[in-house]
Amino acid sequence: MTDLSRRFIAIAYGLVCHAIFGLAALTMVIVMGSGMTLGFGRVPEPWNWVTNVALLLQLPLGHSFLLSDRGRRILTWFAPRAIASDMAPTVYVIIAALQVGALFALWSPSGIVWWQAEGTLFYVFVALFLSTWGLLGLSTLNAGLELQSGFNGWSAVFLGRRVRYPDMPTTGLFRFTRNPIYVSFALTTWTVPVWTPDQLLVAVALTSYCVLGPILKEARYRRIHGARFEAYAQDVPYFVPRLTPAPRADGVRSDV
Repeated sequence: MTDLSRRFIAIAYGLVCHAIFGLAALTMVIVMGSGMTLGFGRVPEPWNWVTNVALLLQLPLGHSFLLSDRGRRILTWFAPRAIASDMAPTVYVIIAALQVGALFALWSPSGIVWWQAEGTLFYVFVALFLSTWGLLGLSTLNAGLELQSGFNGWSAVFLGRRVRYPDMPTTGLFRFTRNPIYVSFALTTWTVPVWTPDQLLVAVALTSYCVLGPILKEARYRRIHGARFEAYAQDVPYFVPRLTPAPRADGVRSDV
């Protein structure tokens, strides 16, 4: 593979990755903010609930599988062999974004609205909803935006070097909870200004994943980093944030 072709492929993957990532995030904010009433799916009752549950399950199951050893090998199928290993983080984000986009864009709304905030209360809930997204954005920055957005994969290929993974974050919101991204994402599901049975199903399912999902990730950290991760885990709670920040600690290498 020539340098020119490698760089062209890297830029192509990067454009696709960030475009899909941005579109999926926008779709998620809009559809969830509507209480899941704006999905484009039109599956009739009662099969809409079957398809909606399937859409919900594919996100956490696919996300967890692709982070496993076997799943990470599968990520290398989606790029030329010479750059497949380094492009894997970008491929992962592309697939994850497609999963998120599918969940929210293809949702088939029930048409039932239990409650909708009105007047001043509507703006209060919108502010809360956007604040939780702000927390999610800050958590993503603290975790390393280059990794979370897939930038580190395609940029490494473009520059002709091996992909570099950031240290495991222990600063910012990671001094309050070991999983601020999961905590923030769970909060987004409960601060919407419109409540429907659809939204309740999404909130319960995704919050359950946010609580249980990091178990596999932390098992890998314990296996790889041993005492260094244990020292961090002793000071910072798994999920429910502590009230005061933990002492600053040195980072631990992450490997997605």
